[in-house]
Amino acid sequence: MRPVVYDAGVLVAADRNVRQLWAEHRVRLESGIIPVVPAPVIAQVSRSPAQVQLRRLLRGCEVVGLTERGAHAAGRLLGRAGTNDVVDAVVAQTAADRRADVLTGDRADIARLLQMTQASCQIIDL
Repeated sequence: MRPVVYDAGVLVAADRNVRQLWAEHRVRLESGIIPVVPAPVIAQVSRSPAQVQLRRLLRGCEVVGLTERGAHAAGRLLGRAGTNDVVDAVVAQTAADRRADVLTGDRADIARLLQMTQASCQIIDL
């Protein structure tokens, strides 16, 4: 298994306790793969301290902040792709920087952004 970046759809699925997602997450952890979650993804889905499953998932992930360099890179990526979803751009740029795959429920937008990075990242459908 390759490194993986989780997008917002993954966090929503975890919060909804989707069993398939939890099974795949566990396999990753048991294989020594710590999924990466960019902090803006958490901001996109976090609504309440009562989201216990979301917080449980994040305990098994590496949460990475958005640096100034990362923000500029995501902005350039949005410009090249002609899109405007900042969080998707941060996910794609994080994956490209880490040579990681992306687990997503938003294949079309992520694919367009990853194509612009010219990185060899794969998309794993949620």
